[in-house]
This record gives sequence, C-alpha cells and structure tokens, in this order.
Amino acid sequence: MRPFQKYFCAIAISLWVISPGNAQLLVAPTLHIKAEAGGGRVALTLDACGGRTDTRILSALVENKIPATIFVTGIWLKHNAAAVEIMRAHPELFELENHGGRHVPAVDTPQKIYGIRSAGSPEAVLAEVELGAAALAVTGEPAPKWFRGATAEYSPSAIAMIRKLGFKIAGFSINGDGGSLLGAKETARRIAAAKDGDVIIAHINQPTHAAGEGVVQGLLALKAKGLTFVRLDDADGVGDEGTTD
Repeated sequence: MRPFQKYFCAIAISLWVISPGNAQLLVAPTLHIKAEAGGGRVALTLDACGGRTDTRILSALVENKIPATIFVTGIWLKHNAAAVEIMRAHPELFELENHGGRHVPAVDTPQKIYGIRSAGSPEAVLAEVELGAAALAVTGEPAPKWFRGATAEYSPSAIAMIRKLGFKIAGFSINGDGGSLLGAKETARRIAAAKDGDVIIAHINQPTHAAGEGVVQGLLALKAKGLTFVRLDDADGVGDEGTTD
C-alpha cells in the first residue's frame, strides 16, 4: 500500500472528480442531524484511516466528556489496540463505525480520487465494506450501522450497493481539518463555526499534524458556547444522495 493511501484520508472538496479513462460522476454526500428544540446539537465524527492515534484528541474527548463517532479501518484497528481499549472503556462517549477494510474509495469503476486508487468493481466495493465490518467484529464492538468510505466520495451505484447491505452512509456538513492537512488555526476556526445540526468530520490518526491541535481548540470552543455533542446513533441523521433514506 502506498504511504499516501495508508496515512492520508483526504476529504472531498468538490462534488465531482474526473480521471482519465473510465471517469464517472462521483458524489460527496452531506449529512445533518435533526435539530432539537431547546439547544444546539452537533455530531463529531473522526476518521481513523491508518497510521497511529492522535492522543491529543482522544485525551481531550475523554477529559471533557465529548461524545464522538469514530470511523475505523481494518488497517488502523491492527495497530491501535491501546486506543481501542480506551474507547471501549467509555461506551457512553465512543461509537465505532465502519471506514472500510483497506481504506479504498467506494467507487465501482477504476479511477483515482485524490491519488487513491478506487475499489474499481462492484465486488471490490462490497469486499471493502464487509472487511471493515469484520474487522470491527473482532474487537467485540456492536455491529456497525454506518459506513464512510475513503475520500468520502462515492459512485451512485456504490451508494445503492452499500445501502442494500444495511448501512447508512455518513456524509458531513463541515470539513473540519481538510483531511488533516490544514493548520491548527484554520482547523479550529472551521470547527468552532459549527451550528445546530452540523456533522463535523476530522481525523484522529495523524498525531504529528498541526490539525490535531486545532481539532481540540475548536471542540472546546463549541463546548464553551453551550453546544451539545451527540453520536450518530443518538441522533436522526438526514443525508442526501440516498445515503440514509
């Protein structure tokens, strides 16, 4: 596996990507949680694509009792047993969901998205989803209900296949850290701007990146404003492109 594919989980910025040859229109679904009368709620989602664990973020979540939905790959689970044990020790905070077995985009035609080679066929898309679920099962976690593919871009036909497997697909409304490539200041600004109903995406697998510091700062700013954090399973999520209906 190439280093970029293993360690970087670049997040969709545009609504479509064209690559040479077998190009296909791709979608980057959004997701919001339903507003609740009496206060603002946001859902924090963190991708663990590969690599290690950003303990700055994990520690801040535990210390400040901030719930989060963690999307884990089979790759990340193999090398982060200590972090998984911390998460399992705090079931009131952490919900682990499916980010795929090998961190390949859920696109059923051959192409590259942000330099990462897609699954490339319907069979490979299904294998990516099922391998991710199987990796989570080994940890003793409940069966995942949500899936988020690498790059968070999908072919419409792949969305239909994943939904038939019974998974909701997790889009987002705020790209907090730009695939963990943004600086701390910009990451904090983006996250702190979240409003009632937003779903934030950031990364918990890049401990050497400045973005992790910004994730913590942004979350603490939201908490200071009085917003409530919820996990995806604790809120009604509404996504477009047929991802949740």
